[in-house]
Amino acid sequence: MPQPHGPRRRAQVAFTDSAAKQLDSISSEAELHALDRALVVISVDPDAGEPLPGDNSGPRLRQYVDDVERVRIVYWVTALRTVVVVAFIEV
Repeated sequence: MPQPHGPRRRAQVAFTDSAAKQLDSISSEAELHALDRALVVISVDPDAGEPLPGDNSGPRLRQYVDDVERVRIVYWVTALRTVVVVAFIEV
């Protein structure tokens, strides 16, 4: 019988084509490390970011900002909350 209050499973992180290109352009190991930490945060808790204003015609975009690491990620979460799709990366 599964435990009702066991550890939560992390959401899978996927990238749009434009976010993947942004990821490919990052060459600094410090920036990659900072981005990795931010991605872990949103994969563990997809609600960590704040909703961006907009209409409901597309996916509900959220923004996660880490001022210490200087990372900004724009993303949306799938309906089953199992995948976080990253649309924009700024490091």
